[in-house]
Amino acid sequence: MKHLRCLLIIFSLILGGTSAGIAQDFYKGVEAAQAGDFETALREWLPLAEQGNANAQNNLGWMYKNGKGVPEDAAEAVKWYRLAAQQGNENAQSNLGGMYDRGNGVPKDAAEAVKWYRLAAQQGNANAQLFLGVMYAFGEGVPKDAAEAVKWYRLAAQQGNVVAQVNLGVMYNVGNDVPKDAAEAVKWYLLAAQQGDAKAQSNLGAIYQFGEGVLQSNAMAHMWYNIASANGHDKAGKWRDERADKMTSADISKAQAMARECMGSDYKNCGW
Repeated sequence: MKHLRCLLIIFSLILGGTSAGIAQDFYKGVEAAQAGDFETALREWLPLAEQGNANAQNNLGWMYKNGKGVPEDAAEAVKWYRLAAQQGNENAQSNLGGMYDRGNGVPKDAAEAVKWYRLAAQQGNANAQLFLGVMYAFGEGVPKDAAEAVKWYRLAAQQGNVVAQVNLGVMYNVGNDVPKDAAEAVKWYLLAAQQGDAKAQSNLGAIYQFGEGVLQSNAMAHMWYNIASANGHDKAGKWRDERADKMTSADISKAQAMARECMGSDYKNCGW
């Protein structure tokens, strides 16, 4: 799972939730940001952030982190994230955890990252739950603890977080410090695959190839590898072609038709 690490830092831009007294100016900034006009968003959000509005502070942190309407400045992003996080803003807490996690604008500090991830995760923030699961899975800032990793992955996965769903599937699929459970792996891979995640789709190809938790099926393996390849997985096409060597031309045509139907139905009709 270590190779998934680079996928796990996601920054949240808050586009709602503020008091009526400042809603008009705040939503002017929202509309401008959604239109790509970050200079106007800055003009609307900066005074609110300076007055202590946590949502505006978090948004300003995001702008500095990504260089949107302002020069990219990680230290300035940390400043605004921290102000919002200290007020209990869960997205800012998660974002601040990410800055400590990667050493961006602050010295890298896994324990401090865990602190902020946990505060956000306890408020139900799915990204933070995912990140906290990763910290437990790899023993970064906390003792390595697979059970805690699964706990936090599951909470995020149940909210539809696709990376958490894949991570949870991997842990059950390979028995990574938890009891191996192929059926549970399939469950979470399917949920992620239905959201278009190429890694989950490729993993389902392998599940059907080897018949782990499902009936072995070259056609289903070919279908999922084909779909994963179409969605950008760099090795799924090779694995699909290896399956083709063991299939008749009629079986290949059937698998290709299944892949088209699956993708055409937005993953609602995929042979299950």
